[in-house]
Amino acid sequence: MAGLTRGKGLLEPLLADLRAQRANKLISSTLRQGRILDVGCGSYPYFLAHTSFAEKFAIDQVPLPPHTASELQIESYTLDLEEKPKLPFQDNFFEAVTLLAVVEHLDPSLMAILFKEVYRVLKPGGEVILTTPAAWSDGLLRFMARISLVSAEEIQEHAYAYTLPLLGWYFGQAGFEMTKTRFGYFEFMLNMWATARK
Repeated sequence: MAGLTRGKGLLEPLLADLRAQRANKLISSTLRQGRILDVGCGSYPYFLAHTSFAEKFAIDQVPLPPHTASELQIESYTLDLEEKPKLPFQDNFFEAVTLLAVVEHLDPSLMAILFKEVYRVLKPGGEVILTTPAAWSDGLLRFMARISLVSAEEIQEHAYAYTLPLLGWYFGQAGFEMTKTRFGYFEFMLNMWATARK
């Protein structure tokens, strides 16, 4: 997920750093005086520790250690999105929401609900930023897991592989206008990024 992954893999720290760098480049500087929510922050909120926002919020199915949340000044929530894909925040609350290496772990039947929730909690002009492996990288990732380059535990939990058009469809279903979305690839086209502005 967006933080440091469970399991072991030689490349995991590098991959977490590359995701964080990509996400930081995609976030408008004008949003950084407000609040950010990182959905699926992982066992350590690597991205939130390496981004600048006035207020930081995190959600994951495993609670953050209290000293970590306190040290990094993160308001942390424990929530299993598979059981309850409703975000515990009021409407128009965040300037930015990130889902970094998260959506591939979720049941695809929940994606439309989750994207609508992200739209709801974003302020007008706010942005969602997500990253996910490209569909064609699945076989390579499984091979890399077998030779301990990436976390086998994380790769085995991949529930679905997305394409950019499908991510665009989910954005549209949630209420985002297609003229306010952007898409691309990174890490040698093995990963995709997508953003949408409310």
